[in-house]
Amino acid sequence: MSQPPNIDGVLIQWGDRLFYPGNRVVKTQPQPKLSALAARQRAAAIRERIEATVVRRVPQVMVKVTGGGRGMKAIAAHLRYISKNGRLEVEDERGETTRGKESLRGLGDDWRYGGSLIEDISDRREAFNIMLSMPRGTDPSSVQWAAREFAKAELADHKYVMVLHDHQANPHVHISVRAESKHGKRLNPRKTDLHRWRETFAEKLRERGIEAEATRQATRGAARRYPALWQVKARDDGRLSKPVQTARAGVATEASRQAAKAAWRELAAALGATGREADRQLARSIEVFAAGVPERVVPQGAQPRTPTQATQREGPAR
Repeated sequence: MSQPPNIDGVLIQWGDRLFYPGNRVVKTQPQPKLSALAARQRAAAIRERIEATVVRRVPQVMVKVTGGGRGMKAIAAHLRYISKNGRLEVEDERGETTRGKESLRGLGDDWRYGGSLIEDISDRREAFNIMLSMPRGTDPSSVQWAAREFAKAELADHKYVMVLHDHQANPHVHISVRAESKHGKRLNPRKTDLHRWRETFAEKLRERGIEAEATRQATRGAARRYPALWQVKARDDGRLSKPVQTARAGVATEASRQAAKAAWRELAAALGATGREADRQLARSIEVFAAGVPERVVPQGAQPRTPTQATQREGPAR
């Protein structure tokens, strides 16, 4: 009679691929094994994330860099946009709040001279615009609190301002952060930083009692493309000439989706073989979840491309 798999080991092996992709590094030398207690704790954390994704279907956070100002003219224009020309309350990194056109001008002067001089037009990005969002129905004050705590943790030593938008379908916070820190170090967010930012924002929401997850799109079987801020502005003003593409497609995207589906299959098989009813139920939930994931994602109005056509256009998957 075959023995059930070491479920903790399977959860860690495949769960890491789904939820902690940054941990998958090339091992050039033997890595120390986790202690039995550490392995149990890590497996328990992964099990919790599996249940949140496939059983409770916990809402997902969105953290997106929507652009950045190359000079004070662009920065000032963005501050006017997110504050509705001074009508909405603006909060800075010290927790001080202001409102009105005059306060925006004072804020602009503080950013212009508060470090290396920012010219009206610059050849480098002098600020980053970040949007943190949750689905419709989430308490806006909790989103604002979590965004504030996120900024304290991730944007320390930078000048930044934040504005809550709760007048639209989903509550969200716009953060504009000065690229140069108070110590002269420049912000340069990469893909791994964005994933960590999503994890931090979700963690802060959970501290507030809001269920939130930061699972990758590939893990959820999603492939959504969020519109750029200029497209959002144009749509709001009625100037958008054609619909925004809402699906992400391509060789790399499809490869990530297929890898995630393979990991889900391994987890379902292992959980279903332990002999424990709770594990069998979780395995069935995974199977139901995976069955609802479309085989391929095709952008609106586009025709499916063959792998050869996709490779020719986009290059090899990385």
